[in-house]
Amino acid sequence: MSENESALTEGETSSETPVAETVTEDITYHAVEKDGVVTAIWEMQGRKHIRTIDPRSRQGQDILRLYTTEHHDETPAPESSEAASS
Repeated sequence: MSENESALTEGETSSETPVAETVTEDITYHAVEKDGVVTAIWEMQGRKHIRTIDPRSRQGQDILRLYTTEHHDETPAPESSEAASS
């Protein structure tokens, strides 16, 4: 049985299947900074701008908090690399 036939047996129509396959790009967030201050957050899907989020809003603060938490976890401490080489 082909993939299209299995999709039809699960209650989907063939016209819905291509739409679901085309919307596979991840949503990303880009901070817009001016003089070191985040002035806006852009929600993007691929290269398409979906919406602008105010960084002072609850959702904007959550996004910034998640980004800064992940960003600090990824950077290694410089002291640890110096201690390992001595």
